[in-house]
Amino acid sequence: MLKVNSINVYYGHIHAIKDVSFKVEKGEIVSLIGANGAGKSTILKTVSGLLRSKTGSIEFNDQIIGNLAPHKIVERGLAHVPEGRRIFLRMTVEENLEMGAFTQPKAGMDERVERVFEQFPRLKERRRQIAGTLSGGEQQMLAMGRALMSDPELLMLDEPSMGLAPLLVEQIFCIIKSLNETGTTILLVEQNANMALSISHRGYVLETGRIVKAAPSKELLDDESVKKAYLGG
Repeated sequence: MLKVNSINVYYGHIHAIKDVSFKVEKGEIVSLIGANGAGKSTILKTVSGLLRSKTGSIEFNDQIIGNLAPHKIVERGLAHVPEGRRIFLRMTVEENLEMGAFTQPKAGMDERVERVFEQFPRLKERRRQIAGTLSGGEQQMLAMGRALMSDPELLMLDEPSMGLAPLLVEQIFCIIKSLNETGTTILLVEQNANMALSISHRGYVLETGRIVKAAPSKELLDDESVKKAYLGG
C-alpha cells in the first residue's frame, strides 16, 4: 500500500533522513522504532507531505504522492496523527472531529461522527466539552478520532503513548489493535518499543536517520541488540 524508496530529507545543512526505504502492506501494523532524534517523526512528515525529500519516491496505492500538497494526500486516504496531538484546544470535541472531515463531502458527516463515537465512547460523553479541558488520554483519542473522520485507508500515528499513564497507554494500544482488526492499515512511530512491537506485524529500527534493521516484530522482540538498546533488556 505504501512504498517509500530511497528518501533523503534535510533540515538546512543537516542530513536528517539518509536513503530510507520501507513498505507497508494493506492490513498491516508496521512499527518504526528508534531513539529520540533518530528521524521517526521526520519520516512521517515527509510521507504526509509536510516535508519534501530531495531524492527517491513515495508511492501510495501505486500512485506517486511525494509531490502532492498535504490535503491532497489526505484525500487519497492517508491520515497523520502528529506527535503532541495538535488538537484545536478552544473548539469542542465535536468541532474538532468535524475539522478532520474537511476533505470529505458534507453529506454523511453525522454518520462519520457517530462511527468515531462508537470507537471512542468517552468522546461521545464529552462531545460538547472544550478540547483543551480533556485529559491527556482523551486528547489522544480525539486526535485519533479526528484523523479517522477523513476515512483513511492508512493511519500514521506519531508517539500515541507520549505522556500517558501506563493504564491509558494500554487502552490506546488496544484501540490501535482494534482499528487494525476492523480494516485500517497502520504505520506506528513509538518510543515505547515493547508495546509497539507487541501489536505490530513488522518493524523497522531507525538509528541517526538510517534504517539499520527490518524484520517481523516477533524477531525484533527476541533480538539481543534491539532488547539492549530499546527494550530495557
